[in-house]
Amino acid sequence: MPIKKKSDAKKFLEKLAGELTLSSLITAIRQGEEMSQVEFAKLLGVSRQYLCDIEHDRRTISPKTAAAFAKKLGYSPHQFVRLCLQDMVNRDGLKLKIDVQDAA
Repeated sequence: MPIKKKSDAKKFLEKLAGELTLSSLITAIRQGEEMSQVEFAKLLGVSRQYLCDIEHDRRTISPKTAAAFAKKLGYSPHQFVRLCLQDMVNRDGLKLKIDVQDAA
């Protein structure tokens, strides 16, 4: 089926990829860097099992830890914290979207 509008393309891609979560972002970064869980866990300063639990949504992390991971990986803390908070909101079944901004 041909895609006719940008909104159709976005919907199609979201259907394929699913909603971005902090765990899926962390997994994608690790895989993109072609690192094992052991190597990546050392980079983050955590155990391999802890990383595995995060990647498989068996363990959640705090916004503070999310920001620390972002800094260690050279990414924006805003995105990691936003995804962390969005995951918490989604788990509680709330129909809200999280936006993170710097404090004034």
